[in-house]
Amino acid sequence: MFKTSLFLLCAALYFSCKNNGNDVPIPEVEPPQITYDWKDVPVPAAAGSGKKWKLQSLSDDFNYQAEAKNKGPEFLKKWTDFYHNNWSGPGLTIWDRAHSLVADGRLQIPASRVAGTNKVNTGCITSTERVIYPVYIEARAKISNSTLASDVWLLSPDDTQEIDILEAYGSSYSAGAKKDLTWFAERIHISHHVFIRSPFQDYQPTDPGSWYYNGTLWRNDYHRFGVYWKDPLHLEYYIDGKLVRTVSGLETIDPKNFTGGTGLNKAMDIIINVEDQNWRSDQGYTPTDEELANREDHTFNVDWIRIYKPVDLQ
Repeated sequence: MFKTSLFLLCAALYFSCKNNGNDVPIPEVEPPQITYDWKDVPVPAAAGSGKKWKLQSLSDDFNYQAEAKNKGPEFLKKWTDFYHNNWSGPGLTIWDRAHSLVADGRLQIPASRVAGTNKVNTGCITSTERVIYPVYIEARAKISNSTLASDVWLLSPDDTQEIDILEAYGSSYSAGAKKDLTWFAERIHISHHVFIRSPFQDYQPTDPGSWYYNGTLWRNDYHRFGVYWKDPLHLEYYIDGKLVRTVSGLETIDPKNFTGGTGLNKAMDIIINVEDQNWRSDQGYTPTDEELANREDHTFNVDWIRIYKPVDLQ
């Protein structure tokens, strides 16, 4: 009985799709297409012969809400709202989970005074997955108008290898030190580090090219900052789609042999944060209470971050 009923039901459904003896085509339903903010922005780096770029799921256009004290599942599937270990930050920095949020289509990291101290509360987020070469990573961001550092960077879990995609200091003046800082406001620090943790040793390039300059006051608008980590011995830095720096070869990546000849070969976390760095605050380049009261000036905004891997052409 069940089989007969099932047959009759199927026959009815079949003949219901007929019209005057002609088959009525059943429309194919296209899967919904995700449109990202960067859809019309080409990847400026070359994927290589016989390769194309494939977007990685860790990419984020921040087109959702994540409250400062309750980030929610969409944020937390890609990010944790702290550093990648329990360190609370350099210098006068105190990273605080409530100092990062997603609203108005962007990640926002504000800064404020830790009451009764000279410390500064800021935010730090870390990717839930690591990236490794070959990979292209690019963020569209607006740095804060502050003596604090606005950062997008990569760091290995053992803190021995680092790639700085964006490290910038937006303010042209330090009220605390009463000093003009236009030199920094017009430059973007693009560099890398290799470390030995004990006893601590640190190498990073110090050539003029590690401080990119083209006359722009970077705090005034959003810009794109990218790096192509092609292999352990080759980095390409891109700003607003333009190749502005290439670092290649062991003699440039690790001239002191801290990596034992391997170069930048470890998987790394993506970190986005604001910080009050020692070498700045030691010179008095740290925000005053009056400066910190201007929340807009002391908020680092990231519109999106995208990650691509080169894959074979199909």
